[in-house]
Parts: sequence; C-alpha cells; structure tokens
Amino acid sequence: MPVKGIKRVQMNAKKMLGDIAGNRTEKVLTEVMIVGSAYAAQITPVHTSTLVNSMYRQLKPVAGGMTGRVGYTASYAAFVNAAEGSLKGTPRPDGSGNYWDPDGEPDFLRKGFERDGLNDIRETIKRGYKL
Repeated sequence: MPVKGIKRVQMNAKKMLGDIAGNRTEKVLTEVMIVGSAYAAQITPVHTSTLVNSMYRQLKPVAGGMTGRVGYTASYAAFVNAAEGSLKGTPRPDGSGNYWDPDGEPDFLRKGFERDGLNDIRETIKRGYKL
C-alpha cells in the first residue's frame, strides 16, 4: 500500500526550514537586539544623553546565517563602557552631578544583554522559534 502525501510533507518541511533560516531568524534577532539594548539603555550613564542617544542596531547576513550588532556611535562610548566605575557617586568637578548617576554602571552594554535582559531574551527566542 503506497503512502500518500510524501511530496507535500517534503515541500512543507523545506518551506518551514527556509522560513526559519531567513525571515524568522531576522525577526528573532531584531527582537533580541531591541530587548537587550533596552536593558542596556537603563544602565547607560547619562550626563548629557549623547551616549544613550547614539545607540544603534545593525542586522546583516553573513556566510551561513545572520549577525546582529548593538553599539554606540559616540566616540567615547568604548572608553565609558570599559571604565572601572571607581568614581561612581563622586561629584563632578563642574558641579553637574555625580559620576555614573543616576543608574549608570560600567560594562553596561554586556550587562544589558547577559545579566539584566537574559531571561527576556531567552523567552523572545523561544517564542520566535515556536512552531
């Protein structure tokens, strides 16, 4: 007795894999970048808001997949992100508040993705790839 519908199953499986490898992955990566960058923005030091307003997201195809990048275009962003934070809470010399106030933390970009936003990012991935 011949099995019916094999061709249709193969076509649907190919279509589903194509969707996962393309559109769905692009959407999931975009959502992950939005979630992680929102958490990072909450702990980005705000003095003049130049740094937090220079945040960008970039999604581009690479060999065999896609890659997402979140960063800051402000020239001093890498220095602030890598700072130790030893001045946190001490007054600025110009009297414009304290260093790292109000909620700024060193290594804010990594912490936004790997510490604060990790559970929401996991949920976003699960929800995005749910069949």
